[in-house]
Amino acid sequence: MPTVPAAARSLMVQGTGTDVGKSLLVAGLGRAFSRRGLAVRPFKPQNMSNNAAVTSDGGEIGRAQALQARACGIAPTVDLNPVLLKPQAESGSQVVVQGRVVGSSTARDYYKLKPRLMPAVMDSFARLAAEADLVLVEGAGSPAEVNLRAGDIANMGFACAARVPVVLAADIDKGGVIASLVGTCALLTEDERSLLAGYLVNKFRGDVSLFADGISVIGAHTGLDCFGVVPWFADAHRLPAEDAMGLTATGMTAARAPTKTVKIAVPRLARIANFDDLDPLNAEPDVVLEVVPAGYPLPADADVILLPGSKTTLADLELLRTEGWDIDILSHARRGGLVVGLCAGFQMLGRSVADPDGIEGRAGTAPGLGLLDVETELAGDKRLEEATGVDLATGAAVAGYEMHIGRTTGAGLERPMLRLGARSDGAVSAAGNVMGCYLHGLFAADGYRAAFLDAIAGGRAARTAFETGVEDTLDGLADHLEANLDLDRLLGAAAVPQTAGR
Repeated sequence: MPTVPAAARSLMVQGTGTDVGKSLLVAGLGRAFSRRGLAVRPFKPQNMSNNAAVTSDGGEIGRAQALQARACGIAPTVDLNPVLLKPQAESGSQVVVQGRVVGSSTARDYYKLKPRLMPAVMDSFARLAAEADLVLVEGAGSPAEVNLRAGDIANMGFACAARVPVVLAADIDKGGVIASLVGTCALLTEDERSLLAGYLVNKFRGDVSLFADGISVIGAHTGLDCFGVVPWFADAHRLPAEDAMGLTATGMTAARAPTKTVKIAVPRLARIANFDDLDPLNAEPDVVLEVVPAGYPLPADADVILLPGSKTTLADLELLRTEGWDIDILSHARRGGLVVGLCAGFQMLGRSVADPDGIEGRAGTAPGLGLLDVETELAGDKRLEEATGVDLATGAAVAGYEMHIGRTTGAGLERPMLRLGARSDGAVSAAGNVMGCYLHGLFAADGYRAAFLDAIAGGRAARTAFETGVEDTLDGLADHLEANLDLDRLLGAAAVPQTAGR
């Protein structure tokens, strides 16, 4: 197993539970320390998410690590997230190692597999450590899940192997923050506790001074110092979310507000993927983006129905029918309403989808919605690449990435939606109100988004500079952490060189 160069500085942020804000903390710290002139690299040994990003070296990693790379001013590479699990069933996931799919695994089988993945994790970490002044490592879930300790590569298993100091992050907004910190420390082994550098409290609302007694209690029971209490960061929703649970917490609403002009309905697929495609639309002040959960019809007053990406196309196509959403979509299209499909959503709009080898789950074939004259077979190599081009209807520039398995054929491709370099992508119906493509990130292009919305509600083009907004929010997050955490002490905690096997 490779050792970490002695000159490398590193610090790991582990959480007392899931969704305590680890990803945003690492992104904000990455931006803050990068602004101090340090070469910073984010790193997450193991991630689980269907919100993925294509890397500059032609692989895929979790979307959160791509955002963290952006915060640090670097291009994303597969080493930032060497193990990515993409759920495609209730008890199983696709396994991606250093950017490439190596197979699928049930939860039980992965428990046996993960110790064999530690060399790849350490290999990626060593490469990052060799080129950086500081590596900021993000844990996954909680180190207190001691039933999963054997073979751990995500939390203390990695920290002990690489001898990386650890900061515990706790979410006070959920309640029980004192018990979560004290209990986590109590469940760690002596060697694991020796790596704890301190803790921080995240998502505080109200008067921070009222938590002074809480800090004293935590210190008395754990012996740990507090690096700071971070107030709630109100602009967090402006950054891409990693977990699909965030779709129900973004302010997406079912009612058309008086000032809103365009209403876009999105069926909440069970294995929705790359859902940050929705963020630029949701950021527009003139748009209502309604993510419709199971059990509810798609709204009849929607201007657009948008079918998002999915990790399990056939299963989510079946879900459309189970929920009756297929009837809503077909009725909307018959009325002349606009229907847009992205990636798997594009495949669902065709005449059929076949998965003969069971790549995404149970093998089979199902009829699509029949709104586009194409058919798809899930086979062949996975396409992972960045792309730029133009929307053929408006001439507006587009940019994004492709991440899909599948060969789409049919006469509908003779009316493509996009031109990406020398090739075409997607299809548009003869009537022009149904369209789909494989390009993720389509709506992040301000010019295209403006043309898209203007065609629906003339004179009310997009008013948000989306990419500029992401950069401004990352700077705001860094300022927020600078004001509320002792960054000098945090950097000092990471400053002592460590070597694997110490």
